Amino acid sequence: MSRVLILTLVFPPDGVSTAQIVGDLALDLQSHGHDVTVVTTTPHYNRDDIARARQPLTRFWGRVLQRSDYSGIITYHILVPQKGPNVALRLFGWAVFHVMSTIVSASLVGRPDVILAPSPPLTIGVNAWLISLLRRCPYIYNVQEIYPDIAVKLGALRNRRAISLLLRLERFIYDHARFITVIGPSMKRNLEDKGVPPAKLSVIPNGVDVASFSAAPKDNDFARKHGLQDRFVVTYAGNMGPSTGLETVIDAAELLQDLPALAIMLIGGGIRADDIRALAETRKLHNLHILPHHPYEFMSYVYGSSDVCLALQAGGTGSDVLPSKVYRIMAFGRPIVATADPDSDLARLIEEADCGAVVPPGDPGAMAAMLRHSYLHQAEWRKKGRSGRACVEQHYARASTSARYDELIRAAASA
Repeated sequence: MSRVLILTLVFPPDGVSTAQIVGDLALDLQSHGHDVTVVTTTPHYNRDDIARARQPLTRFWGRVLQRSDYSGIITYHILVPQKGPNVALRLFGWAVFHVMSTIVSASLVGRPDVILAPSPPLTIGVNAWLISLLRRCPYIYNVQEIYPDIAVKLGALRNRRAISLLLRLERFIYDHARFITVIGPSMKRNLEDKGVPPAKLSVIPNGVDVASFSAAPKDNDFARKHGLQDRFVVTYAGNMGPSTGLETVIDAAELLQDLPALAIMLIGGGIRADDIRALAETRKLHNLHILPHHPYEFMSYVYGSSDVCLALQAGGTGSDVLPSKVYRIMAFGRPIVATADPDSDLARLIEEADCGAVVPPGDPGAMAAMLRHSYLHQAEWRKKGRSGRACVEQHYARASTSARYDELIRAAASA
């Protein structure tokens, strides 16, 4: 057994998918016998009242530091502002988290044997390094998205000095981590090309609890509420950020208006949610439905209502990130239409699992053509959904991926 400190920007009861991934991993490490403590933020991505009622936060140092019990795991929550389009406010929140999490980890958390730090942000690796110095223990850096690469490719980061500084910071974090985990093979090659020793690197995908992923019937309360039970439904559910290219989906919806039985549903929040909603309203498309973020408990009904699901990845980012939602979609037995580069981990996964199709990012014509094909050949696409489910059961079950983290933590603690 090891004492494990998980240092993470998001954690339940926050409603964002990454929080659920880290929360599941924390529970699995606990089930493997580890003594787990979490230092994180107050929920600031997606509000989930159901999760908050199940896991209430109580004041510890006033509102600045709160505490919760996540199925027996002590969790400290540092107050940060709600995520929004104000970049300065978000940076301020991150700075507060980094300072406070160091204080909390040094004063309230018993000495850990291992620190596990999922990114983003990149700077959480510096935090993990500092705490590891103070508490004399190693840290494992879990790379969910490679920064600054993804920010540069998306055009969010252009300043050469800032890019140079972040690249040096990235290298520093890799150099001082005991182990580094990534979620896809292309990400591993990316880091190897940057000089990270292969012995430090492990590819551990984000697994799913396949047994708990069972889609509700097509005719369910959610579908009836939105008039979807008798329509062929294409769904995107997730963050509406700059990397998703949802404008392409709206353009594709316009090209599919001749199919009145086909509906496209976009569900989620994010810094571009208002822009996407406004764009859709100007088009006045009868086949497009835009809904706010729904709590995790609604997933079965959302995917039960869906016939095809979308996984959207910006061009040029295939070696920097792999959308975690793709495993959930596969677990629910739904086929996927993805936008991705042909050499990306996402494209390879869909091809190997035979669970859908990939179209070029930013090409509404190609997307519309593929969605039209899925509508006209529904039996063929239902078979793809079943193939995806079988692939997840065999290769990406949560129990097996969490077991690999257990092994890595034991190796780090005993080194």
